[in-house]
Amino acid sequence: MIKPAILRDRISGTNRSVTRSLRMSLRHATTCHYHSLVQRKLEFSLTFAKLAALIICLAGAGSAQQTTTSQAPFDAAAYRVGERLTYNVNYSQFISAAHVELFVAGRDNFFGREGIQLRAHVETNGVVNVALLSINNDYTSYVFPDSGLPYRSQRVVRQAGRTSEASVDYNQPAGTDALTAQLRVGEFAGTLDLLSAVYRLRAMPLATGSSYLMSVRNGDEEYQAQIKVSGRELIKTNVGSFNAIATRVNVKKGEDYDIRAYFSDDQWHVPVLITARYHGSDIQVELAASALTAPARTSQTRGAVEPGTPLPVPTPTPSSTRSAADPVNVQASATILDLPFKIGEQLNYRVYLGAANVQVGTITFEVKSRGRYFNRNGLMFSASAQTGGPAAIAVKDQITSYVDPSTLLPFRTQLNLSEGKYHEARNYNLDQDRGAATSEGTRERIEVPVGTHDLISALYAIRTFDLTVQRSNAISIMAIHRPRTLTVKAARRETIELNGQKISAIVLELRTDDPEPDRLQVRIWVGDDARHLPLRITAVTDLGPVRADLVILPTTAR
Repeated sequence: MIKPAILRDRISGTNRSVTRSLRMSLRHATTCHYHSLVQRKLEFSLTFAKLAALIICLAGAGSAQQTTTSQAPFDAAAYRVGERLTYNVNYSQFISAAHVELFVAGRDNFFGREGIQLRAHVETNGVVNVALLSINNDYTSYVFPDSGLPYRSQRVVRQAGRTSEASVDYNQPAGTDALTAQLRVGEFAGTLDLLSAVYRLRAMPLATGSSYLMSVRNGDEEYQAQIKVSGRELIKTNVGSFNAIATRVNVKKGEDYDIRAYFSDDQWHVPVLITARYHGSDIQVELAASALTAPARTSQTRGAVEPGTPLPVPTPTPSSTRSAADPVNVQASATILDLPFKIGEQLNYRVYLGAANVQVGTITFEVKSRGRYFNRNGLMFSASAQTGGPAAIAVKDQITSYVDPSTLLPFRTQLNLSEGKYHEARNYNLDQDRGAATSEGTRERIEVPVGTHDLISALYAIRTFDLTVQRSNAISIMAIHRPRTLTVKAARRETIELNGQKISAIVLELRTDDPEPDRLQVRIWVGDDARHLPLRITAVTDLGPVRADLVILPTTAR
């Protein structure tokens, strides 16, 4: 039957190719984080830190301008609000030495100007974090929507148990000529910071044979780099294969690090792989997860469904409307109201095994409530599965997930699984800022990519994705014991029949990053409307093909 054991049997115990990165629905990112390493006075910063800064920041910033930034071609499509990119960084023999996350957080009025907020997070992992270089930094840039130039940048640097914060205001519109000498200190008209430079590069045409030259400033450091577009290549990563634009980055007046950067060959130019070499050691920054949350909708038809398709009956719980006494902040409240599901939504499924139309079990998903859980504001999701009748094995599973309302990322997961002779009871807390899942009781710490979902939150997060046909999204999921990359592809549109009703649906194909990515052949049919209700789930198991169909019940007047 369709239950967590499917993914567990498919996923756990395999090689861990995506240990720690940054993610397919929403968080801070890094691309310039490593530049902060260059400023450190440690000997190690001359290798990993400095070079990581160059390959991540300069490969992303090296092509922002050919003459001046304001004159360079600019495609605003590169700034997709809700886009989250997670990268895994390998250095020499250190696998998953660091993770990087980039996030286009929003477009609004910031500091009195209309702008786009870009966020980045960078953090070292494992042995590198403990013995060589401990980094856990956040970066925020506010850029003009029509040019990509920053007008304000902020950074939070955490090193050796100390935290320092700094911010810079850029006088981009008029330059500094109108200011007095005293006020011109720290102002760089037309200058890009490291984070904004990454996105400014992606907004370039990147035509084969083109070459771009620019400078990027980070604190007191300034880097000159030239990027040359050499052609197209097929690049394979853990989240799939990409037709990519191949580039070579040269740092002016510096060492030749043989920096190569590869960007998706589409209008978004997503960096999918960056490589470099330093004194015989390889550095590789590989895309580990990507996500695009749907932008805020203003339509009044959020709850519209296919004609003739009644809504599942929700259990009596409070609506998503908040009272004045609710301590939830306004921003989070506004975000949750735009989700494709409401508090109290309960989805019940009948499970069938094999070709016979004989029910062998049930599955229930529920958005139970919103409140304070484990000293955090959160949403509580629950899922239960059980067999009955002619089922081959006795199953009684229960999973509870507590998630952040604004990102749907879990901060705590509780599992109680009973499937025949197999029994598993486990609670773990997820630190989304540091990329770690800690098992309660044993205190086992598992490194995971920042932005990792559990099995239940992933299902709800998928409903928020841009499910345009032929589009793929990738996220990291915690599959019981280990993190895995899950790719979700919207394959096609179909009309399916449920309980005698014909319903328009989008077919989603789910694959993992394991040696046999589609061994289970997991497919989900979601409603072709704003709510993306999971209508049908199928998979192939050792017991045969299984199918879970949503029970459609008529709604009662309220």
